[in-house]
Amino acid sequence: MSLREVLTPLMDRFPMVERPSWHVHFKTKLIWTLAILILYFALGNVPLFGLSPDSLDLFGRWRAIFAGNRFSLTALGIMPIVDASIILQLLVGAGILSLDLTNSEDQKFYQNIQKLLVVVFSIFMSLVYVLGFYKPDPGIAAQLGVSLKIVSIILFIQVFLGGMLIYFMDEVVSKWGIGSGVSLFIIAGVSQQVITGLINWVPDQSGLPVGVIPRWFVLLWPGSPLHVEAYEILEGGITFLFQHNLIALFSTIAVFFIVVYLESTRLEIPLAHSLARGARGRFPIKLLYASVLPMILVRALQMSIQGFGRALWLHGITVLGTYDKWGSAVSGLMYYLSPIYGPWDWLPSLMATPHAGWQVAIRLGIDLVFMVVGGAIFALFWIETTGMGARDVAGQIYRSGLQIPGHRRNPATIERLMEGYIPRIAIMGGALLGTLCVLANMFGTLGQASGTGLLLAVSIAYNLYEEVASEQMMEMYPALRRFFGEE
Repeated sequence: MSLREVLTPLMDRFPMVERPSWHVHFKTKLIWTLAILILYFALGNVPLFGLSPDSLDLFGRWRAIFAGNRFSLTALGIMPIVDASIILQLLVGAGILSLDLTNSEDQKFYQNIQKLLVVVFSIFMSLVYVLGFYKPDPGIAAQLGVSLKIVSIILFIQVFLGGMLIYFMDEVVSKWGIGSGVSLFIIAGVSQQVITGLINWVPDQSGLPVGVIPRWFVLLWPGSPLHVEAYEILEGGITFLFQHNLIALFSTIAVFFIVVYLESTRLEIPLAHSLARGARGRFPIKLLYASVLPMILVRALQMSIQGFGRALWLHGITVLGTYDKWGSAVSGLMYYLSPIYGPWDWLPSLMATPHAGWQVAIRLGIDLVFMVVGGAIFALFWIETTGMGARDVAGQIYRSGLQIPGHRRNPATIERLMEGYIPRIAIMGGALLGTLCVLANMFGTLGQASGTGLLLAVSIAYNLYEEVASEQMMEMYPALRRFFGEE
């Protein structure tokens, strides 16, 4: 029996969210989206029962990207979904799984494989958490009258069920709401961190507010006990501005406008209708054609490498490197493979663990190469596995009765022309985003949302705005829905 024959009956029995067979109105989609968003925040505030305060967080600084709240039911975040996507893209891109994603049967099999991989990764990552990072609370075990192993099993069940809930919530949003659950959870987590980094008035260890606005209000207010004079700011120089998040504020604003500009930059291919003379249109190819979601796949690969190194270090194996109490690599191969998280990783006056200039330069160079090359490769895989490649686009244009003026109207001709644009623009966009991610991390972001997280949030918000506008247009003009096959 083939793999498909073995897995299809098994996965058909797996619980799933059915796609509606009728048109779902915009208001209904909006209600479902808001309901899932509220549920997501609620789950993120439910702590894991039986967890010891000495536990460590596996994701750490990656939280904003992977949309999970540490030590809560959303601990896994979207990582199982992302890992499943990485494996599937590699299998399909390398031709190991020969699937035609324009075929309904192949699409169904692809989704079944994805469901299976999400379950596998949820189990695997839950085990990694419980065995390596999440410690059972002896006090809870004593109160329940059970061993620590039983409490660890309870922790495993909670983490696993939380990961599966995130998956089903993503399915609900994708099929009944607006956009996708993965995008919704990312923008929710990043927005929360940015707002916290902007206006949070709770003081940190220095006695100053965490938020940059109240922080600088306290620093500059003459009557404040923590008031600083202008000469003190000048003496502190760039280090003072980094320490008090002013450069992070400017960096966040700059990234916002740069991403919006890149999202609006596009190449338009002229089109003409083959039957209706004079009817013309354009096919837009955005500079960020593959979107910023492939950046998640690159960062997930980096995080997996660092997670492997941390797991070895926790078990006393230091051949690949050592880590500090915050979970950052400080020596060995893992130090050079770890990404730049912020200015404290390259600015000598801010480094918690000093390193030589050449070591920092090598680490920065590897991170830049990893993000640029990885972004370009995953962007190519992304467009080929999501129906955005040259062949799929050519088929869509041909079936719509359109053609490119001055060229023969057949799929092969359109595909050859699109091959000259789509892959190159996707590679260029992926490499550009990789560079921007590293630069944003170097200068820092509000709330430590990370450059990648901020890029994702801004791009997702921009695309969500476009999708909402499209949904409203479809509601106003039902004929458009019938034209595009929405009903």
